[in-house]
Amino acid sequence: MTALTLSTAAAPGLRADAIVIGVAKGAQGPVVAPGAEAVDKAYDGKLAGVLETLGASGAEGELTKLPAPAGFKAPLVVAVGLGAEPDAENAGDSDAGYDAEALRKAAGVAARALAGSRKAAFALPVDSPGAVEAIGEGVLLGAYSFDTYKDNNRQAQGARARNGKAPLAEAALLGGKPRDAAHKGAVARAIAVSEELNRARDLVNTPPNDLTPAAFAGIAQAAAKEHGIKVQVLDEKALTKGGYGGILGVGGGSAAAPRLVKLSYTHPKADKHLAFVGKGITYDSGGISLKPAGHNETMKCDMSGAAAVFAAVVVAARLGLEVNVTGWLALAENMPSGTAVRPGDVLRMYSGKTVEVLNTDAEGRLVLADALWAASQENPDAIVDVATLTGAMMLALGSRTFGVMANDDAFRSTVYEAAEEVGEPAWPMPLPEHLRKGMESSVADIANMGERMGGGLVAGLFLREFVGEGITWAHLDIAGPAFNEGGPFGYTPKGGTGSAVRTLVRLAELTAAGDLG
Repeated sequence: MTALTLSTAAAPGLRADAIVIGVAKGAQGPVVAPGAEAVDKAYDGKLAGVLETLGASGAEGELTKLPAPAGFKAPLVVAVGLGAEPDAENAGDSDAGYDAEALRKAAGVAARALAGSRKAAFALPVDSPGAVEAIGEGVLLGAYSFDTYKDNNRQAQGARARNGKAPLAEAALLGGKPRDAAHKGAVARAIAVSEELNRARDLVNTPPNDLTPAAFAGIAQAAAKEHGIKVQVLDEKALTKGGYGGILGVGGGSAAAPRLVKLSYTHPKADKHLAFVGKGITYDSGGISLKPAGHNETMKCDMSGAAAVFAAVVVAARLGLEVNVTGWLALAENMPSGTAVRPGDVLRMYSGKTVEVLNTDAEGRLVLADALWAASQENPDAIVDVATLTGAMMLALGSRTFGVMANDDAFRSTVYEAAEEVGEPAWPMPLPEHLRKGMESSVADIANMGERMGGGLVAGLFLREFVGEGITWAHLDIAGPAFNEGGPFGYTPKGGTGSAVRTLVRLAELTAAGDLG
């Protein structure tokens, strides 16, 4: 991953391949953002006009390259758009600086554009440790590249590459204070979050012939050992003995047997406990209710929820958060075969409830149901599950926003606000009681399907049935933002995105601080 450093060096004398500056969209045209004063001075204070001549406006995601001024040791200036300039009326307000997400996106755009460079200096607005962290995250997430399966010769020559170019090797954050504890802490957090989020992206991008439930469990075991996390893996024999009918039912059609992984991070001073539960369908064919052509090519991403939970638990351990966090990874491969669960079958779940399976492609809620009940047995202060659960949620919210449902309105608001704070678009969704009736079954306690309209909400209501009584719970349906099938944008690459990792980490931090709500 890109090396991240803090630097007090002046831009003109720094040896680098490029100097990255910010440009905002002002009322009268582009405005050079704070941090680039030395660069602007070298252009006789006319840098904004030069950029405008080159077509720059300061719009978010916009990138303009121009030769560096005479005397600079870096040959190139890269101006990246920050979006609208902060409100001038609030210029004296310490909170009126550039939004953290704008900085994160701008840094990501620049880092991706500088693939193949050895070093870049980022002279973006740094007015707080939060800005340092945002820029650092943007760089590390934007420079991400997944090329494990491409061109072995390039792999042998050096770092993983993007289109023949290795990711940016080093980023120096100008204006950062190397000896300041808050700035150093901001960099450390950015590195921990970004490294684990990028590992989640790697998992989502790994083809399903290599990432089976057993392989995923092995990766989790190795990471747990490295970071002092207790791990327990239930294989098919242990799942059978324990009565995990949902996970066994979904995984029964595959030669790759299912797993339930429990990751436990504990802090000696913690008095709060969070449980995260992740859907980990390493490949979803739909089972007997087979998906049609055109709907299964990206179904390796159906374990994105488990990847997010895994990453969040590791981040909590790396940051030493004063909270106990348990992660549950419900891992299975959903395949059609002579041993696969059939529409019409009835499964007895870990909770003891029976479920009539009306559609085998509604499998995520089945594995989550078992994991939610297992998590409930420890009576945590809150449970949050994460899943690429329904196409209905994509129809409702599009491809960049995840839905948040909960059995407690205040907790739903807390989760939504945490997501917005870290730059993950989310939206609160209801759990209408009238939709529960559609899941009534004549042969079982509940069916795994209900009304077609509001299908994402129906899935949430199903999951609620398997949360222990009195336990606060939220459900994140990340079906839209978990996998980006379009081109990269901001710090988001094509493919696996690592959606929800930062939200879960923020919830753990809020809990550690006593601010969960």
